[in-house]
Amino acid sequence: MPDPAAPLGDASAPTTRAFWRALPGPAKWLLSTVVLGSLGRGLVFAFTAIYLHEVRGMALDTVGLLVGGAGVAAVAAAAWGGPLIDHRGARAALIACYVAAVAGDALLAFVSTPAAAAGAFALVGTSFGLAWPGQNAMASSLVSGGLRQQYFGVNFALVNLGIGAGGLLAGLFVDPHRLWTFQALFLVDAALLALPLVVLLGPLRAHPGRHAPDDGAGAPVAAGGYRAVWGHRAMRWYLVGALAISLIGYGQFEVGMPAFARGVSEISPLALGLAFGFNTGIIVVAQFAVMRCIDGRRRTRVLALSGAVWAVAWLGFGATGLAPGGIAAAAGVCAALTLFGLGETLMQPASSALVNELAPSHRRGRYNAAASGAFQSGAILAPLGSGALLHAGLPAVFIAVLVALCGAIVVAFLRMERLVTPRENGVGDDPGSSPT
Repeated sequence: MPDPAAPLGDASAPTTRAFWRALPGPAKWLLSTVVLGSLGRGLVFAFTAIYLHEVRGMALDTVGLLVGGAGVAAVAAAAWGGPLIDHRGARAALIACYVAAVAGDALLAFVSTPAAAAGAFALVGTSFGLAWPGQNAMASSLVSGGLRQQYFGVNFALVNLGIGAGGLLAGLFVDPHRLWTFQALFLVDAALLALPLVVLLGPLRAHPGRHAPDDGAGAPVAAGGYRAVWGHRAMRWYLVGALAISLIGYGQFEVGMPAFARGVSEISPLALGLAFGFNTGIIVVAQFAVMRCIDGRRRTRVLALSGAVWAVAWLGFGATGLAPGGIAAAAGVCAALTLFGLGETLMQPASSALVNELAPSHRRGRYNAAASGAFQSGAILAPLGSGALLHAGLPAVFIAVLVALCGAIVVAFLRMERLVTPRENGVGDDPGSSPT
């Protein structure tokens, strides 16, 4: 088995083949679960709001509440998922994650009332809350050193490859006038999300994803709990930045972005599917090139740069509402989501690596759960805010708020830079810990 901490050949120029050779076998199996799960999610990711609003007849602000409710469930799941990972291992959290995902997506295919949809979203939200800390903690138990940041980058590219492929297929297949086309998407999603359970119960059954007993200098697993995470000053600034990222990014992808594109820019479902395809396509194509560019760069500055890129993307996205219904609007949405994806290639490897460098191994579950909670809090607030603003006919305010939040991302990570060591920030090998 290759040494997980070994350099990846020329570390400044990672390639797909060299990366794959360097990965230990269990990490390869873990990546397979990512591919299967993301392909399923891609089928429904951009079309859930359209399904509930245009097909099931639920009001847009109600849809925002439902998606926000999934975020509440995700935050709650992340809160208990962190201790579960630290005590039982990441594999246990991932099993619970996929069981909830399969049940939730299967139920969504048949909901006809907001109450039924709320129950399905509670299950889906639980799976979201466990997925982030479970996957990151499991990966960090299998790979380390320079390979870890590269793993997170490749993981993100594969997630977007699956989501992009699923979104393109769904855009070609779904018809708002045919209920069964949406039901088929949710059922196929549930089937694909069941396959990672086979991997977790089979090839990964001997890898609990838990730290060794002597990790953390002998500190007890539960020492400090979430209070210790919040007491870490650098981590506090990270959580502020992560919340802002979710509010302008992931929290908008299921409600705000598609609702604006359909209701204000007036593009077709096919054009929307293509736009999400461009978003994920640029991530898949550019991720390795971006990793070469950011190798040896301060992670905090990479994250600040991503905020600046997103500000430009949202301004371009908002401009498509000035000429709705035509080719220009469709092309503008595609261009904006492509630029947004470029910002994501900067953010994801730097963000996940930074959290797992800050975290002592005996608290890695809680650190990743806190990061997940910040992102999922945005998933609660963003649909509520975007649904309310767009329902009230305030699309310009919607865009202005998002651009302002991009500025908050830049500020948060530049402030964080003062509190992390060079090693934690990806530019040195000092063994010291960051100030707290």
